[in-house]
Amino acid sequence: MQKRYLSLDIFRGLCVSMMILANNPGLWEMTFPIFKHAPWDGCTPTDLVFPSFLFCVGVSMAFSLARFTRLDQNSLGKIFKRGILLILIGMFINAFPFEKGWMETFRFMAVFQRIALCYMLASVLALWLKTPKKILCAVAVLSALHVAILVMFAGPEGAFTLEGCAARRIDEALFGKDHLYPWYFFADGTQAPFDPEGLLGVLTGACTALLGYLTGGLMRKELPVSEKLTTLYSFAAISLALSQILAIWVPINKPLWSASYVLYAGGWSMFILAFITWLTDIKGIVKPFTPLRALGMNPLSIFVLAALIQKVVWWTEWDYGAVFGANEWTSLLYALIFLAVHLAIAMVLYKKKIIIRL
Repeated sequence: MQKRYLSLDIFRGLCVSMMILANNPGLWEMTFPIFKHAPWDGCTPTDLVFPSFLFCVGVSMAFSLARFTRLDQNSLGKIFKRGILLILIGMFINAFPFEKGWMETFRFMAVFQRIALCYMLASVLALWLKTPKKILCAVAVLSALHVAILVMFAGPEGAFTLEGCAARRIDEALFGKDHLYPWYFFADGTQAPFDPEGLLGVLTGACTALLGYLTGGLMRKELPVSEKLTTLYSFAAISLALSQILAIWVPINKPLWSASYVLYAGGWSMFILAFITWLTDIKGIVKPFTPLRALGMNPLSIFVLAALIQKVVWWTEWDYGAVFGANEWTSLLYALIFLAVHLAIAMVLYKKKIIIRL
C-alpha cells in the first residue's frame, strides 16, 4: 500500500519545495523569471505550483474519502473539521507576528484558506456525486458558473481584466480594500488591491481538486501501472488541448483561476504525476527522490513552518542585499539555503516516521 503513495508524496514534495523557493528569495526585486508569476494573463512554471499542490490534495481525497460510503453527518463532520482547521491556520499565518494595528490590514484570504475552501467544496461534491461522469459534469458546471459571473458582472474594462473583473469587486465588497493583497497595479500604475486567493476562485479551485480526485480514483484501481499511465497521459493531453481551445475566449489566468487555467494546470499536473510514477514504479528510481518524498509526507506542516520563519525574517528587516550583494544569484542562494533547512527538518521527521496531519 505504501508504494502506491510514493509518486504522490514525491510530487507533493516537489510542489512544496517550489513554493518555498518562489516565496523566499533573498530579494524580491532580484528574482529569476522562472520564479516569478505572470503579471496577469499567461502562465509561468511558478504559476503551476499552487494548482499542482491543490491537484495533489484532490488525489489524496480519493484515498482519504474512500472510507465514506455516502455524504452524511459523519463524513461532513470530518471534512469541515479539517477545512476549518486549515482556515484558522491560514489566518494565524496572515496575522503573525501580531504587530500593532495588524487588524486594520488583516488579510482574510490566502493560500491555506483557498486550499481549505476548495477541499471542502470538492469533497462534498465528490461524495455526493460519486461517479466520474457526474464529477466531470460538476467541473464543467462550476467552470461555466465562474465564467458567467465574470462576464455578467464585468466592468467596462472587460471581464478578464484586473480593472473590470467581478472577482476583485466581490472581495472588496465582502472584506474591504484594506484587507486584500495589496501588490497588484492597474495599467496606469496605481495600486489595485486584489486577492489572487479570493472567494470567486474557490469555484474553479475546487475543479482543480476534483481533477485530482478523479486521478486518484484511477490510481486506486487494480490495474497494471502501464495501463494507468497510458490513461493518465491521454487525459493530460486532452486537458492541455482543451485549455488552448478555451483560451481563445477565456484567457489562461492564475489570479482569476480561470477555467482555461484549470485545464492547463490540471493537464500538466497529470503529466508530471504520470512521469514521476513511471520513474518510480516502472524504472525503480526511488532513492534520489527521498528528500522530496520526506517533504511530501509532511507538506502542510513544513509549509506552515516556512511561512512563519519568513514572517520573522521580514519582521527583523534584515537587509540581505546589503550583506551579500543585490543580484539574482545571491537571491537564489538565499532561497536554496532556506529550502535546504526545511528539507533537513523534513528528513528528520521522515527518519523518525513522524507525520503531522493538518
